Amino acid sequence: MLREQLLLRLTHLIISLEHSHPLRIAINGIDAAGKTTLANELALQIEAQGRPVIRASIDGFQRPRRERYQRGSVSPEGYYEDAFDYDSLKKDLLAPLGPQGSRKYRHAVFDVSTDTPLTAQEEEAPANAILLCDGVFLLRPELEAWWDYRIFVDVDFEVALQRAMVRDQYILGPSADVRARYLQRYIPGQDLYFQRVHPQAHADVVIKNNDPAAPQLVFPCADSDSTS
Repeated sequence: MLREQLLLRLTHLIISLEHSHPLRIAINGIDAAGKTTLANELALQIEAQGRPVIRASIDGFQRPRRERYQRGSVSPEGYYEDAFDYDSLKKDLLAPLGPQGSRKYRHAVFDVSTDTPLTAQEEEAPANAILLCDGVFLLRPELEAWWDYRIFVDVDFEVALQRAMVRDQYILGPSADVRARYLQRYIPGQDLYFQRVHPQAHADVVIKNNDPAAPQLVFPCADSDSTS
């Protein structure tokens, strides 16, 4: 399937979903899977169909550095357990957009670059808005029920690592440092996630994204078991 076809099909699928509150969509996958790129592309397509979009990322709900690295800066367990503030994600974003929610939300609460909380004012979502929230670990048990639709972007670890060695140099340093960081912390942390949660099994749709130009769309649910 060409990428343009996948985006069109996903867009039509998403806007056909009926809810009385803003639709909350998780776009999950490992680091460097292509989650943010997909979310941004979908946002443009959905807005072109006349629906308002809220963009957010788990990266706007990180915990302070002292908490993220309390088990050590390369701890896989620390990455999985300590990196993100899931209580704030629910309180400030997912609950307000859900059933009986106020629709007054914050799309981010923490600036990881300055290691300080954000003081952004609340925004009010239209009732027909669609939240596209990308990030790692979004289908873990304490979050899974808060989503109205779940997309998992699936890539091989080695493919993601090669992408990260180009993408993350401005954050983590030379490609050798990026590789070491991924092999010590991020990939083993994702392994923990897979072992404990099996996120693909909880997704409504899986996108195989090793080749972004020709992704595959997989519906794992028994009532719509097909691959395109």
